[in-house]
Amino acid sequence: MPWRILIVALVLGMTPMTGRAQDKLVQLYAPPALVETGLLRHILPRFSLKTQVKVALLEGAEGADIVLGDEGRALFHGAGRTWHMGVGRPDHPGTKRLADWLTSQVGQRTIIGFAPEGTPLFAPPKVAAPQVARVELAGDPALGQAVSRRECGRCHVVDATARGGIGSTPSFAVLRSLPDWEERFMGFYVLNPHPAFTLIDGVTPDFPIDRPSPIVPVTLTLDEVEAVLAFVATMAAADLGAPLQHQ
Repeated sequence: MPWRILIVALVLGMTPMTGRAQDKLVQLYAPPALVETGLLRHILPRFSLKTQVKVALLEGAEGADIVLGDEGRALFHGAGRTWHMGVGRPDHPGTKRLADWLTSQVGQRTIIGFAPEGTPLFAPPKVAAPQVARVELAGDPALGQAVSRRECGRCHVVDATARGGIGSTPSFAVLRSLPDWEERFMGFYVLNPHPAFTLIDGVTPDFPIDRPSPIVPVTLTLDEVEAVLAFVATMAAADLGAPLQHQ
């Protein structure tokens, strides 16, 4: 009986140590093209020396805690491609430690500082230039001009040939000069003071009986809103920064 108790005690005593050992071991996979550069032999011992976390290189990606390849966060560029880090077990203490180190300033300096023959083989990941998508407007500009003159000309100067407008209300050309002019025209009916007197068929609710429109309502369809937007897109923006010309 005493021997059995001793064996059980030893097993129970070893279990936490086994768990702690597993927390200090990270399974890493990197393709041969990266391994053959010698980078991992350069950086991993430095990481393990600093953190006491060991890293085991796997021959395949299955079961790996961290995979260096094409998916995940971009880490560095070299050997003809940008290398990314995919984390399989983010809650594993050792895995988190290695992932944090690889993305830290110290880890990045260690990677970029790898120069076996005096020339660095790796650099920070290349950042792709943002692609600006051009939105094609499907509305009819001619219809938009007619609708604008009919419905908007009460308050705004719609174009150079149209009369009307209120002095305190910006013209369409002034509005066209604003960076967010498309958003303003596309959703003008939710911007004050328009909700008080504007109805968009199938979009805005009717005015309450006890709170009618203070003026003859501006009534448009969504197709007409798109037409107005297309019309304004053809306009030249007002040059608000032009210096005054003295005669």
